[in-house]
Amino acid sequence: MSQAKQTAGLAGYSRKLLLASISAIVAGYSAQSMAGATFKIDDTKWVSVGAGLRTSFRAEESAAGASGDKWSNNFNLDNIRLYINGQIHKYLKVEFNTDCQTCSSGGEVRVLDAIGKFEVTPYANLWVGRMLVPAERREMNGPFYSAVYNIFSGGTPFEPADQNLTIQSNGTSAGSFGRDDGATFWGAVLDGRLQYAAGFFRGLRGGANVDSNILYAQRFAYNFWNVEKNPGYYTSGTYYGTGGDILTVGVSNQYQEDAAGTKTGPGSFRGTTGDVLLEKVLPGGGVATFNGEYKNYGISGGKYASGCTVDPNTGNCFTLFEGNAYDVSGMYLFPQKVGIGKFQPYLRYVNVAPNHTATQELYEGGLNYIIDGHNAKIFSAYQYGDRLTNGGLNSSQVMVGFQWQI
Repeated sequence: MSQAKQTAGLAGYSRKLLLASISAIVAGYSAQSMAGATFKIDDTKWVSVGAGLRTSFRAEESAAGASGDKWSNNFNLDNIRLYINGQIHKYLKVEFNTDCQTCSSGGEVRVLDAIGKFEVTPYANLWVGRMLVPAERREMNGPFYSAVYNIFSGGTPFEPADQNLTIQSNGTSAGSFGRDDGATFWGAVLDGRLQYAAGFFRGLRGGANVDSNILYAQRFAYNFWNVEKNPGYYTSGTYYGTGGDILTVGVSNQYQEDAAGTKTGPGSFRGTTGDVLLEKVLPGGGVATFNGEYKNYGISGGKYASGCTVDPNTGNCFTLFEGNAYDVSGMYLFPQKVGIGKFQPYLRYVNVAPNHTATQELYEGGLNYIIDGHNAKIFSAYQYGDRLTNGGLNSSQVMVGFQWQI
């Protein structure tokens, strides 16, 4: 963990101890190591704190039914997160993270992660509580550690745990922000090259899932070149060259019986994904990065009807995507520093092909300004396609965003 200056005033500790520091905390939605203040209690006990902020401006063409060449103009507080981590024993740790999960509606801070960790050996560990459901790399990166700032804007369809902002038990929620309550076994073998995570979660609550069936989730990834270094089973969409040459291929799968639809019209969900990260440090210090993701989602059995309408009185319909989708992006980080950072242009393409409606597309071009890796960066981007309107008319969107972490 990276070292950070401790706060004065801890009774019983010397000035030397107060100035000591230890490493970075584990972050929230996509959590990775980042700098933060750490308070040492004794040789095995410590608590660390940190924070993350993402804010952006977005202008979309003819948004909200506007006609002609009108554009919407929106300033957004995308995330404000507080990270708290601690160790109470050599093998026992705890993580607690919060986020403003309704920032666009005024803002309300809620629990993001609440994890009890049994970490004994690199080969096998157990996390219990509220945590990320094992899924494709995009979900494991989260917003703070993706290579593209707006990775969820106009992207591929969400997993069940990302369908609702809040956790509810009325048949409309299977988690929140990719998290759910459950347990995950994770570890790595073959010198860390083969990484795995297998979890058991509540999944859909109420509604179609009258028998309280469990959601099963697994992810396996193999590192062909350098081994990626991340907390737990989390990932990153780029290391900006600090991880050396990386080629990692991952597969994941989620399944839950009666995970979609209504009580009288349920269906079982299966979501399978494959993803790849290729990052190459080129002669001269430039860094080329490629991310690719493919999804195949299906609903089977029961009387599930795609596109069922939510009953406002019972709220017992849970609709999930059926079909195929993929998302590819490529970028290049220039080695020369300009001012306090480096420029990183990128291109991205998204294709979503539902089983019952027309295919949707998104084209994106952008420019990142990397100041301190994932801890400080600025982005600008232009998006175009009918994915922005969920299959309606083609639309354009211009964005500028800022990300800070400590």
